[in-house]
Amino acid sequence: MIRVDAVWMAVEPLDMRAGTEAALGRVVKVFGEARPHHAYLFANRRANRMKVLVHDGIGVWLAARRLNSGRFVWPRDGAGKLTLTREQFDMLVLGLPWQRIGEAAIITVL
Repeated sequence: MIRVDAVWMAVEPLDMRAGTEAALGRVVKVFGEARPHHAYLFANRRANRMKVLVHDGIGVWLAARRLNSGRFVWPRDGAGKLTLTREQFDMLVLGLPWQRIGEAAIITVL
């Protein structure tokens, strides 16, 4: 398996026709660089398709995922990029509400 130390999410949509070079260009534009062992996530406007670009230290991998029904839970506004934990990423690829995992799930006010 490819080692992934960090997962980053781009908020702005990506044209799913984009190939490896276009996706890598977007990574550099949004995140400033493509770091080894980091995964960079992009979705289309409808958030039913996602592309993941991973730099493994030697080359670049590009994978795509499409949901047959429903949408990925994708932010529409805010910062241009977010970081996700592995647990959040696992929920995201299943189309589940990943924002409710970790610190965001802590109840502090009644």
